[in-house]
Amino acid sequence: MRKIASCLRTYVHEDYERSLYLKEALFLVVLISINYTIGLEDRIIDAWIGNPIRIVWYFLLYATAYYGALLIWARHTGQMQIFRNRRVWLYSLFGMAVLGWDGGFYGYQAWSKELFGGQIYWFAFYGLSNLSSLLTIFMPLTLFYFLADDRSTRFYGLFKAQNVSPYLMLLAAMLPLVMWASFQPDFLRTYPSYRDSAADEFFGVAPWVTALAFELFYGFDFISTELLFRGFLIIGMAHLLGRGALLPMVVCYASLHFGKPLGETIGSVFGGYILGVIALQSRSVWGGILVHVGIAWAMELAAWVQLSR
Repeated sequence: MRKIASCLRTYVHEDYERSLYLKEALFLVVLISINYTIGLEDRIIDAWIGNPIRIVWYFLLYATAYYGALLIWARHTGQMQIFRNRRVWLYSLFGMAVLGWDGGFYGYQAWSKELFGGQIYWFAFYGLSNLSSLLTIFMPLTLFYFLADDRSTRFYGLFKAQNVSPYLMLLAAMLPLVMWASFQPDFLRTYPSYRDSAADEFFGVAPWVTALAFELFYGFDFISTELLFRGFLIIGMAHLLGRGALLPMVVCYASLHFGKPLGETIGSVFGGYILGVIALQSRSVWGGILVHVGIAWAMELAAWVQLSR
């Protein structure tokens, strides 16, 4: 825990400029206000579920967040020349395209209807929706890594070892906040992600077996998220933007949560910043994976406890 705190203090001391952070915060407040006022994701983008245009909508959402924050950073620091760097555009546009593809992809709905004859549609739907990141994130990043990257990042920090002990303590420190959140009505409208699906009866196993399988699939999706945001957008972009990779990622990461409760979106700003600093300093995503998956599972468990009272 002290190591993480020291890392954050050092980074903030060297990077923090109040006027820059205020500009980025104001931009983020505008984005969040627009989303939760008009229901940008829930009512507008999700109205196109199943239509390929939804991929374009998500691309535009994430690109607006990312490039808006990058422009603010570049203008403030006098580094507008980055927009003349073709590799900055190659990497960043590819990242936004992957985000749009992942957000708008809906092929797993048809697969869920066909798998097991559609008898466990909801279990298959949510399981495949989490595993679909193999197709929408892992595969594109793998192709990009071997075809366009210089391969100096150990697959964007996924194959870089990291001491996880400090992150276990950070995770433990987050648990009281998770417990507090579990008492909020909008939290229980969203979690737990797994609901009774009768899949246990279909497979002839105990209910905890299918619940465990679902949670493993659920956790895998967060590994994909860490690889894309802290791996590709931080570790992969750092050789082009340096510390400038951090704030655009944070703003973009917050926009990823626009379909979630407002408190979770706000929390993602601080979580994304902390995990981004860690990835930037360590060049590994495993600390972020541990914290992210751990919090996700803690939220699931807290919701189950609340609903069982």
